[in-house]
Amino acid sequence: MVHSFTSALPGWLVLLPRRHVTAVHDLTDAEAASLGLWQVRLSRALRAVTGCAKTYVVQFAEAEGFAHVHFHVVPRAAQLPETQRGPGIFELLRRPEHERVGAQEMDRLALALRARL
Repeated sequence: MVHSFTSALPGWLVLLPRRHVTAVHDLTDAEAASLGLWQVRLSRALRAVTGCAKTYVVQFAEAEGFAHVHFHVVPRAAQLPETQRGPGIFELLRRPEHERVGAQEMDRLALALRARL
């Protein structure tokens, strides 16, 4: 699990399997079970750390350079504008660099999440 390096939203996590897989159907049963459990654990930790109303779990594996299985685990704040809810949340990955979450904030979140996990 890593924090998205292009997100303007603190806590936008990316969960990956331990091996390179290009489609969900290629996961073993054990990998699928583990990834599903981690989606729930990370969602709970994000709620505790960020106070989000819910989390989104999204998987496409289509972007150039990212055509491998990975899950976005995204905290959705209660006050998030309607235009950024659902698929609109991905607008927060297209913000200018100066609006992105900085390394210090990512580190702070990582420590808080680790304490919850």
